[in-house]
Amino acid sequence: MNEEKTKIIKEEVFALISQLGIEAEIEISTEEQAEEKIINLQLESSQAASLIGFHGETLQSLQLIISFLCHRILGQWVKVLVNVGDYRQKREEQLQRLALSLAMKAKFSGEVQTMPNLSASERRFVHLVLAENPDVYSESEGEGKQRQLTIKPKK
Repeated sequence: MNEEKTKIIKEEVFALISQLGIEAEIEISTEEQAEEKIINLQLESSQAASLIGFHGETLQSLQLIISFLCHRILGQWVKVLVNVGDYRQKREEQLQRLALSLAMKAKFSGEVQTMPNLSASERRFVHLVLAENPDVYSESEGEGKQRQLTIKPKK
């Protein structure tokens, strides 16, 4: 991605966030993983809570809108990751601690443990965290808003 397109994306994201009445500093970086282009947008704002929303729902919506915006500008689909402050890092640490705690509980109690209200990316993250655990396995069950991650002891 060239500097001109990066500048356009930054301006468009700035305009979008300004329309929400929020001031933010925007940093854009790009990377490639397994031949997949990834655009990382780091937002810093004194109004971070407004950008993140309840359980990160506003942040996910913003990421989706910015993904469409990038597609329009670049003419191709790329993976877009939007982070506000250190929200994603803290959320991943929290999810990892919870997943490992529930895995231990499932192992010792022999009962299925559930993690409701996770986004698709959060469920994927937890599945990856638990993939190496020899004592439990995880599955996503349900549909739509009722979808949840279950952690089950291996027999």
